[in-house]
Amino acid sequence: MSLFGSAASSAATNSANTAGDLSKDVTVSDPPEDTVSDLAFSPTQDFLAVSSWDKKVRVYEINSQGQSQGKLLYEHAAPVFSVDFSADGTKLVSAGADKMAKLCDLATGQQQQVAAHDNAIKCAKFFTPPNSNEALLVTGSWDKTVKYWDLRQSTPVGSVTVQERVYSMDVCKNLLVVGTADRYINVIGLNEPSKFYKTLQSPLKWQTRVVSCFTDASGFAVGSIEGRCAIQYVEEKDASLNFSFKCHRDPPQGNVTNVYAVNDISFHPQHGTFSTAGSDGTFHFWDKDAKHRLKGYPTVGGSITATTFNASGNIFAYAVGYDWSKGHQGNNQQYPNKVMLHPIQGDECKPRPNVKKR
Repeated sequence: MSLFGSAASSAATNSANTAGDLSKDVTVSDPPEDTVSDLAFSPTQDFLAVSSWDKKVRVYEINSQGQSQGKLLYEHAAPVFSVDFSADGTKLVSAGADKMAKLCDLATGQQQQVAAHDNAIKCAKFFTPPNSNEALLVTGSWDKTVKYWDLRQSTPVGSVTVQERVYSMDVCKNLLVVGTADRYINVIGLNEPSKFYKTLQSPLKWQTRVVSCFTDASGFAVGSIEGRCAIQYVEEKDASLNFSFKCHRDPPQGNVTNVYAVNDISFHPQHGTFSTAGSDGTFHFWDKDAKHRLKGYPTVGGSITATTFNASGNIFAYAVGYDWSKGHQGNNQQYPNKVMLHPIQGDECKPRPNVKKR
């Protein structure tokens, strides 16, 4: 069921309210030399980590005017797919096609290998287990396993086998969500990390591109390759709140509708609203509780491959680059490759006031 459909399709008649402005967006200086795979902001300050297909990890310092300055650069032996900061902002983890995860100390720039898989690592995330103050690392790989790592040990402290290659993974509080090939989604409670709390097939009919946890960890969003997003709650008692909606689609031309992959979904850290971004080169802000599109932005001139909000929620970063959605023939030397910073203005990401009487 497409409960956002009316909001999205009526955008033209409501454009004064929902049309977003890109004029104040700022380009990050010295961007990667190839498509960006992941973005992450430090939880403690405005440091932006960027992983790329050029095998490098870059960290930029963003000042109050939105200007960027390179702070750190290091390399992997193959394309890097994932970056994440530790909760205290002192460490950065990166992982990718070289089948390993590296830990970088931001103060010294020193790196060490902290994880390994039998195939590429698609996702690496820090988390703090329940009743513990010690940060652990979780990695998801194309070798069809999810592994847990204590950074003081060279072997995993736990592992779980999933159905297929890990395509996307997110963690929030005690919730870990793993999206794999063949549309499997595994929900894991980090109080019992070695078993599945729940396994389901994606409510979307096509390949999963991204899973992203709600900020309150009560559920997650799923994005697929065919311009759809699903809102999914963990507990059965909330199942009536589950729904999916169409996005990142061109208006129908006769019997043909061009649909685009939803490449990333990011939740606003304060408001719990969220963004979708896709191969069509647009991003949108949504309110899942009001089932309403808050803002939709014009195309940025290339596919958006990764997005993230900073910790205070006043900067939205998005990467523009080729995502191979149109095969090798769609790539060329003139294709844009950049990281942009969008300042959040006014009520762009604020939930819609609930006018209904409960």
